[in-house]
Amino acid sequence: MANISALNQTAAGFDAVSDQLGSGPRGKKPRRTFSGRNIVIYGTLFVAAVYYLLPLYVMVVTSLKGMPEIRLGNIFSPPVEITFEPWVKAWASACTGLNCDGLSRGFGNSVRILLPSVVVSIIVASVSGYALANWRFKGADLFFSILIVGAFIPYQVMIYPIVIVLRELGIYGTLTGLVVVHTIFGMPILTLLFRNYFTSLPEELFKAARIDGAGFWQIYFRIMLPMSLPIFVVAIILQVTGIWNDFLFGVVFTRPDTYPMTVQLNNIVNSVQGVKEYNVNMAATLLTGAVPLFVYFVSGRLFVRGIAAGAVKG
Repeated sequence: MANISALNQTAAGFDAVSDQLGSGPRGKKPRRTFSGRNIVIYGTLFVAAVYYLLPLYVMVVTSLKGMPEIRLGNIFSPPVEITFEPWVKAWASACTGLNCDGLSRGFGNSVRILLPSVVVSIIVASVSGYALANWRFKGADLFFSILIVGAFIPYQVMIYPIVIVLRELGIYGTLTGLVVVHTIFGMPILTLLFRNYFTSLPEELFKAARIDGAGFWQIYFRIMLPMSLPIFVVAIILQVTGIWNDFLFGVVFTRPDTYPMTVQLNNIVNSVQGVKEYNVNMAATLLTGAVPLFVYFVSGRLFVRGIAAGAVKG
């Protein structure tokens, strides 16, 4: 009798489920794809995208036109006859002052400035952030406070003292001096990013490694570094864009033969000799901005992940 009662209860349960399924889906109805809210959101995003892409479009089409076509005045029309001569001239023969070798020399200078500045600043900042996050030492809070203050000091305030220091060291006007400047000014914000990122990692990993006898460098190389790819990408993007796009330090701490690409671009665009070649100016601008754009396109997703992870804890 007990088995029959259990079977009856099971059958009743199946009937109840069948009734519920037969009555149709429950809950809130899905939102329509073309609702008023979505139209406003996507419309706003479209307008913003057009607003920011339109200048880039004008630059590209102007750089592919000859001067007779540019003089017609329609800046939005595509080129009737595409020419890459402005690009060649901007790279190899445009005058950037006394020299008429285009942006090629400035590109080489920018690369020689960029690579050591990025590598040294990121290495030092990552180790400093790791030490501040996991190895508490006497004066750590004071050291971190000094770094935070340094991250918000205006660059213009420090220019004259740095000129004096570089002059006394004998490296003023050289690429080495500019590398030192970029490395020092990049460290405060990078150290803050690395410190916040390492603080957000599970503390149990660090404690387990310490119990197993791992030291400072073993934990850094074997545990922290493999888990820190997103924040390293963030640091690389910030340093590459900041150093490559810098004009102030480049024009103050270097000489004409060691000018970076941005200073040479300024000399090309603001030249007052001869005919104003807008197509060459646009091509030179696009060539100068190509490196930061490439870095963003290649590593944009990791950049967002690293920023979000580094902002979890302060």
